[in-house]
Amino acid sequence: MPRPGLKTRSKRRVYVRTPGGKVVIHYEPRKPGPARCAICGKPLNGVPRLIPSKLRKLAKTEKRPERPYGGYICPRCLSRLLRESIRASISS
Repeated sequence: MPRPGLKTRSKRRVYVRTPGGKVVIHYEPRKPGPARCAICGKPLNGVPRLIPSKLRKLAKTEKRPERPYGGYICPRCLSRLLRESIRASISS
């Protein structure tokens, strides 16, 4: 019988086989949704879906791509943004 605090669906159930051959249930926090682009809202590649305590253990380069606005806007929106800013600086 699980503890009352574990009888919630906000935690996911992970079935784990122990060395003794029994299958037990581990209760873990659910994964957060994917990081999304601030402009178009498309899910970002290269950004892991981890809870903050596990994200803290990753190296800086594993948390987001190494490019301007990496982990904030997608590459397609970035190229569009750079094109617009360069064209604006040339015209003025």
